Amino acid sequence: MGTNRKNPDHPVRPAYRISSIAILTAVTAVFTLLVRIPIAPTRGYINLGDVAIYFVAFTMGPVSALITAGLGTGLADIIAGYPQWALISFFIHGIQGFTAGAIMRRVITDTPDHLLILPPLRVLAAGLAGSAIMVLFYYLAGAAMAGFGAAAVEIPGNILQNVIGVFGGVLLTKAVLRAYPPVRELYW
Repeated sequence: MGTNRKNPDHPVRPAYRISSIAILTAVTAVFTLLVRIPIAPTRGYINLGDVAIYFVAFTMGPVSALITAGLGTGLADIIAGYPQWALISFFIHGIQGFTAGAIMRRVITDTPDHLLILPPLRVLAAGLAGSAIMVLFYYLAGAAMAGFGAAAVEIPGNILQNVIGVFGGVLLTKAVLRAYPPVRELYW
């Protein structure tokens, strides 16, 4: 059971954590499905799922991001008709979210209003690390499925997807933390 960060003696209820993870998994799937731009050579697609992934990583931490990013994008691939990517997305986006959340984690312990002021260098480091993981591993997966040349076609789109994801994730994080500060208690 996690603890309430404002009051460490008050635990965060497991049902509350589970329900928030379930909701954010669905949000990640919806963001992934909302806009899909197919990439013909690899049968992959560019999407807005990274906005949700970075939002969860920045707001709720590495473990929450690992679970919601992996499950949300894998589920979206199945729903969208890209089942060949589901397991790949589960692992790649899960690791991407976990890494970005882990880099941002120190911010949580450094300041009481941890994410109301997102340190630009920390956001940049989290975004670059998450992007590098996603772009590299999708390139390798695409190369295994369709060849290195076909997989290279995805690289610019995946970079753009991450840039939009980090920017959108920061905006969403700031908006949610201002509107509902108790969300900080769900950090995991």
